Amino acid sequence: MKKTYLLAFSLASLTALGQTQPAAPLPPATPQYRPAYHFSPAKMWMNDPNGMVYYQGTYHLFFQHYPEALVWGPMHWGHATSQDLVTWQEQPIALYPDKLGWIFSGSAVIDENNTAGFGKNAMVAIFTHHNDPEEKKKTNKHQYQSLAYSLDEGKTWTKYEGNPVLPNPGIQDFRDPKVNWNTVAKQWVMTLATKDRITFYSSPNLKQWAKRSEFGQKLGAHGGVWECPDLFPLTLNGKTYWVLLVSINPGGPNGGSATQYFVGQFDGKTFTPTTTTQKWVDWGKDNYAGVTWGNTGARKIFLGWMSNWEYANQVPTSPWRNAMTVPRDLALRQVGSEIYLTSQPAKEVVGALQAPQILKNLTVKSELNLTDKIKNPAQQFQLNLSTRQLQDMAVVLSNAGGEEVVIGYDKRANQYYIDRTKAGLSSFGSTFAGRHPAPRLAAGPAADMTLLFDAASVELFADGGLTTMTEIFFPKQPFTQLKLRSAAGLTVDALTYAKVGSMVK
Repeated sequence: MKKTYLLAFSLASLTALGQTQPAAPLPPATPQYRPAYHFSPAKMWMNDPNGMVYYQGTYHLFFQHYPEALVWGPMHWGHATSQDLVTWQEQPIALYPDKLGWIFSGSAVIDENNTAGFGKNAMVAIFTHHNDPEEKKKTNKHQYQSLAYSLDEGKTWTKYEGNPVLPNPGIQDFRDPKVNWNTVAKQWVMTLATKDRITFYSSPNLKQWAKRSEFGQKLGAHGGVWECPDLFPLTLNGKTYWVLLVSINPGGPNGGSATQYFVGQFDGKTFTPTTTTQKWVDWGKDNYAGVTWGNTGARKIFLGWMSNWEYANQVPTSPWRNAMTVPRDLALRQVGSEIYLTSQPAKEVVGALQAPQILKNLTVKSELNLTDKIKNPAQQFQLNLSTRQLQDMAVVLSNAGGEEVVIGYDKRANQYYIDRTKAGLSSFGSTFAGRHPAPRLAAGPAADMTLLFDAASVELFADGGLTTMTEIFFPKQPFTQLKLRSAAGLTVDALTYAKVGSMVK
């Protein structure tokens, strides 16, 4: 949701108090890194997705936004909309800081039955107010939950005069409310990050909240503070399970920020995990604070912030900084005794692919250059390959300057990996360059890999989304060469290359 330690925020503090200083000049523009089908703001800073909700044919994406600089500062809720999860239109800022504080992360619901009294089908945002002057007093009461509502489908917003609706009992990190209507409890359920655990609250009307239970103090990863939770049901083999997402910073499997998850049961009050095995939504360095859209029925669509707090304030882009992952369809799959969360590019993203080219029965001996086999290659594309006998292999995207990003599989370690050691600019972050692994969770020799490239990012979905990785990179010149490598030799049964056009407005 935000850094768990503050940067140098003299300018930010002055801005919050109504004082201003001249804005720092922006670095030269970097259009070569602007994503085409991943949402990024037109300018300035963005982090966590917030308030994601579907209503009347429109997907609403709100997001943590600081419109005055390229670095994190007093948070606002930015806003973008889409009818197809691919073409995004940035809208005016939805929520601004006020006397109660900055507008930190949260969620939004459609109040169909007017439980809050704001109006039938009101769009209600439930968010964390962060009171910076109160934080400096070290009372541990500087974060509390508040409401705002919209009666015109998110175009204009009114803050609830009774804010905050959930005061802070004295917990330093008390934030990121994800609210959904629970059909079992017949109430609204809030999943709240409370320092090193999740606390569940319930309410009949979004205004009065009662604490129900806590989860996770001694379970899962605890290398950093817990934040940005989500709780939702998914069905596997006719049985309903509940999935609890919890982002953590630091403490990710490859360093810095990452999102873990638990599979279990929820009775409207208490979450009980089925196992305590550590599980990660995405093993790459750059997928954080992801949550799902509300009001989508049984379908659960996930979106994450495509960066890492280790270097998010320094990545070399201008006049914007940071982007989102592609929307992803979530499902459950059982492997052995464990139940895993799978994620695949949303069906709308797949539907946006253009001019697919299919190559069959490719034999890779050491290296196979695909560059000349692909007609009219682009900087934005999907690559899908399948094999009946997975061996050591790699997909390599490179340029004439010797830069390359490598996405592969290490058979001996039984790991997928992304290697961006030589992928371009990296001096802005000491932990940016590197080779980052992820375990292969699927059993059996047959495998498939889907790769989504978008100018300065790659997303890997392996084995039907059982293993997922997301990473960004910044080559000094465009990647123009596409190769397959396999020292052991590999037969690719089918390889599909398809362009994805520019979709963000």
